[in-house]
Amino acid sequence: MADFFTDRGFDVFEAESADHAIAVLEKNPTISVVLTDVQMPGSMDGLRLAHVIRGRWPPTLLVIVSGAVPLGAAEMPSRATFIAKPFDPRFVLGEIDRLSA
Repeated sequence: MADFFTDRGFDVFEAESADHAIAVLEKNPTISVVLTDVQMPGSMDGLRLAHVIRGRWPPTLLVIVSGAVPLGAAEMPSRATFIAKPFDPRFVLGEIDRLSA
């Protein structure tokens, strides 16, 4: 997936945990989109990470994915979208375009 977005002009940063993702955002505050999986290692899951990002970096667009846990709108932070796995990366790109409109 990283190659797909890199090939389309995105600067891609990968993080192995929620804590690492926050560290990456702190060092790169111009990141405009975060894609996170609900199930991820670290001190928080991807949904909690998305809420933390929304609080600390409000303009950031959020794409939350999961193959096991469907999420409803009430659970999601604002300006976020949920995509069930498996998915086509082109669909993710379309959702990013929709969120940024």
